[in-house]
Amino acid sequence: MKKALLIIGGLFLALLIAVGIYAWYLYDSVADTAENINEGEDRQSNLREADVDLDTSEPISILLMGVDSEESTSGRTDTMIVATVNPETESTKMVSIPRDTYTEIIGRGEQDKITHAYAFGGPDMAMDTAENFLNVPIDYYATINFKGFEDIVNAVGGVTVENDFAFSVHEHDFPEGEIELNGEEALTYVRMRKEDPSGDLGRNERQRQVLEAVANKGQSVTSITRIGDYLDVVEENVRTNMTFDDMKDLRSNYYGARDDIENINFENGQDRTIDGVYYMEQDPAEVDEISNELRDHLELEDGEEAPAE
Repeated sequence: MKKALLIIGGLFLALLIAVGIYAWYLYDSVADTAENINEGEDRQSNLREADVDLDTSEPISILLMGVDSEESTSGRTDTMIVATVNPETESTKMVSIPRDTYTEIIGRGEQDKITHAYAFGGPDMAMDTAENFLNVPIDYYATINFKGFEDIVNAVGGVTVENDFAFSVHEHDFPEGEIELNGEEALTYVRMRKEDPSGDLGRNERQRQVLEAVANKGQSVTSITRIGDYLDVVEENVRTNMTFDDMKDLRSNYYGARDDIENINFENGQDRTIDGVYYMEQDPAEVDEISNELRDHLELEDGEEAPAE
């Protein structure tokens, strides 16, 4: 599937666009923004023998998280997408983990919804939990809160998407066909789940749809004022463990993977209720299948196994 920009850029899209098109006199502003949104150091995954190095163009993985609060440092993750990027094959694979997935929360020693991992222990616990669930290393993360999502859509002047079926939610009407969305409408559009017969699968698809629309719209903008708006949105709402140098290497060495992105969904999950609480229990065979696909894409050795629980 052809894309205009790495979907990874969807969460810190403004910064990556700016890195790609900034004039030299904006360099300091971009670098300052990157420094301000960076939190934490490079992560050494237990599933890797050594740190990844973006400068050497080895396959990497990034956990993208949309946080259901106005702060990027708290709340639950309404969206969790694991993206693996292989610069040699110039391809990207993305798997959306349903928020209600029942799994072990690493660091707490208990089973719960995967969406709660971030609320319990921030990005580290979320990465550890996603890594354990999929048995793939998580190298980087990026989070954006809901306010930031709205602001990014507004920063590009809104987006146009193709809606598969008509629905209404939170006083917003979304007719079938091509529709234009501002930030508030886009957020409502991507969060809707109960009215969708496909549930989480449908919501995941709408999330990717809007991110792609933002990417396509954003990369055509060359206005210095608009770039400034991007940077303001990013600095206020996005957090990542990527440094400015990491982002430049991502742009330089992994850009070719933007044109071949495969979306992977969990389709065989079963509803489960425990003590009156709803969960989704994923099919172990499907988890293994997706895990193996991602591990192959990351070119991991067969001997690199998950840590003991």
